[in-house]
Amino acid sequence: MFEIFGIPSNALFSQLLIGLINGSFYALLSLGLAVIFGMLNIINFSHGAQYMMGAFVAYLLLQYSGLNYWWALIVAPILVGLTGVLIERLLLQWLYKLDHLYGLLLTFGLALIIEGVFRNYFGASGLPYQVPDALRGGTNLGFMFLPNYRAWVIFISLVVCFGTWFVIERTKLGSNLRAATENPTLVRAFGINVPRMITLTYGFGVALAALAGVMAAPIYNVSPQMGADLIIVVFAVVVIGGMGSIMGAIVTGFGLGVVEGLTKVFFPEASNTVIFVIMAIVLLIRPAGLFGRGT
Repeated sequence: MFEIFGIPSNALFSQLLIGLINGSFYALLSLGLAVIFGMLNIINFSHGAQYMMGAFVAYLLLQYSGLNYWWALIVAPILVGLTGVLIERLLLQWLYKLDHLYGLLLTFGLALIIEGVFRNYFGASGLPYQVPDALRGGTNLGFMFLPNYRAWVIFISLVVCFGTWFVIERTKLGSNLRAATENPTLVRAFGINVPRMITLTYGFGVALAALAGVMAAPIYNVSPQMGADLIIVVFAVVVIGGMGSIMGAIVTGFGLGVVEGLTKVFFPEASNTVIFVIMAIVLLIRPAGLFGRGT
């Protein structure tokens, strides 16, 4: 074992790993927020509750249906995404022409309702969710021990994040989505069902949150408060990256996770506030965010 800047290497790399794990969830959740805001101009404050719902659906599928983690990775995002479709059709579609504040207040109220329902039925304590057998154990890299499940979370987050970026920025479907938000009348003239596209976009953003919840369940346990504890940090990540910026959400999510992990090594007292300090500095220098477009 060697030292870096007077810090034992195993401690430094362990915190780097924790930072990458947190960054994986920051990136996935902020990606969903960026997709929803960029395409729908809705600030979705219920995103943390939908992340929590993904973890609970995985837990319930295992307890009552016998469906394991691998099935939950597919089924939970679909089920929670369908609830997002219902929310968009029943509630959010009436707010698109109003100020962003109305959407924020509505989704904030929904988050409180969802969290309250789950707390009433399951209590406030966390429920355990086991790591799947295929991903137990780890690999000794010499300078640190890498748990298999943590490596899996980082890998899948990268694949999903950059896959989403590619679809939105480099495919015809993504072009249609962007065009539908900028000029829906023109897009309708080409025979594209704009309302359905908007509904599916919101459902997809919610499904990303649910997918993050399923992957978080074996690490953080399943709790009604798990989304509320994370959503403020994720909003800070989105603001730093640029509201609506897909690449900004991905790069900033992973980057700030690493910064937070390193801060716990070199200056632990600031680890809980470093992201908000960075947000304040970025807003002073570049109000649109690092990857955002100025008005």
